[in-house]
Amino acid sequence: MKVLILNGSPKENGNTAIAIKEMVKIFDAEGVETEIVRVGNMDIRGCISCGSCFNTGKCAFDDIVNELAGKFEKADGLVIASPVYYASANGTLISCLDRLFYSTHFNKTMKVGACITVARRGGCSATFDELNKYFTISGMPVAPSQYWNSVHGNAPGQAVEDLEGLQTMRTLARNMVFLMKSIALGKEKYGIPEKEEWQPTHFIR
Repeated sequence: MKVLILNGSPKENGNTAIAIKEMVKIFDAEGVETEIVRVGNMDIRGCISCGSCFNTGKCAFDDIVNELAGKFEKADGLVIASPVYYASANGTLISCLDRLFYSTHFNKTMKVGACITVARRGGCSATFDELNKYFTISGMPVAPSQYWNSVHGNAPGQAVEDLEGLQTMRTLARNMVFLMKSIALGKEKYGIPEKEEWQPTHFIR
């Protein structure tokens, strides 16, 4: 089992990193390999809807997004973590995710997804909903926890005081491991759900 973790925070040792480390403790204990990539401090431009990825299966801008594509394809699960800015995820992270999910052609069905949101006070629920949409549009089961996947803290390091938030991270990691293992067994016996040919419908003909 392998989980790719994208840290959308520009701060190397900020509160988002604390939340991630709490999950990694459980992954390590369960024998799940993890790789953390901090994209929040990178120069990642947004999608320009050029359409070249339709033919190539990769983004026209050859940067970290195309590097992540191979890691994502090999992973059993994906964790997306972000600080909250104006009730939304980090803009650099969103640019990365838009291009990563849109440009890649590999089948993401039944890879397990989970997101983490970190804020001083508010905006976590809106960001939680925003990030989960990447999973659900791609046929990826979303791992549950005991509460919304949020940790609170303002100054770097304050997240260690949010005991419920950290417990939520540990529960999330355990549930994610269970889902990945269960899906792996299900694939062996039943395969993955059959996909119908896409039938796009437009509002304007």
